[in-house]
Amino acid sequence: MTDILSARYIHAAAQAERREPFVVPAPTRATRLTPARLPAGLRLLGPIVVIAIWEAASRLGLISPSTLTAPSTALVTGYQMLADGSLLPHLLASAFRAYTGLFLGVVVGVALALASGLTRSGEALIDGLIQIKRAIPTLALIPLVIIWLGIGEAMKIFLIFTAVLVPVYINTHAALRGIDIGHIELARTLGLTRSEFIRKVALPGALPGFFVSLRLAVALCWTALVVLELINTQTGIGYLMNRARDWGQTDIIVVGILIYAALGLVSDAVVRLIEARVLSYRRSLGS
Repeated sequence: MTDILSARYIHAAAQAERREPFVVPAPTRATRLTPARLPAGLRLLGPIVVIAIWEAASRLGLISPSTLTAPSTALVTGYQMLADGSLLPHLLASAFRAYTGLFLGVVVGVALALASGLTRSGEALIDGLIQIKRAIPTLALIPLVIIWLGIGEAMKIFLIFTAVLVPVYINTHAALRGIDIGHIELARTLGLTRSEFIRKVALPGALPGFFVSLRLAVALCWTALVVLELINTQTGIGYLMNRARDWGQTDIIVVGILIYAALGLVSDAVVRLIEARVLSYRRSLGS
């Protein structure tokens, strides 16, 4: 019996040696379903290309300097205005108006979103009013606000505040309403108090929507400022542009446009940086 088992074992071993060796298939390259993360510097590629084409067209005589000055000429003019001190006071005045209105709009917008998103009475009182304001263009309020506040700084800051308030409220409120119901049930199971729920669940859950609203608000505060500084103002970048229009100084007008663009890009980049730091725990398409 032992001889039979030994013979079978030897026969099986011989067959195993004659078989093809097992080869692990080479891993195939996975198809990329999403774009790679874009380096921060490449976000400026589009503006750089447009400015390069603009500069080339100006140097080739395709664009008249009296119609639109070249970017290089505007940069020289801007440097001269900085050197002689004629630009900085207007730049600071514009920044004060924009960022004061932005700050007030963000603070009030978040507070209203929390009150409306977390309480039924708050939603009943607040949401309808915000939706009405959403349907009314901010610039349509200019005549009425001038009657209320005059044409001074308060009018400009108030209108920037109202322009910023709506997107901050809408996006933050939507983010609060979109919190996963499972998180709410878990908070109830753990016995969290109302304040603990707001601090540990509601606010962190609303952060992605809040940062979306903040980027919109930063853009809107500068957009509103451009128009408001053309209304009987003695300081600000808009005032410089308006005065340059009367004298046909297109280089100063372009300087103002480039300043608005640069401030908007820098503000957006700062918000992106803060968002990346605060929401570093999230893994998403853009991370």
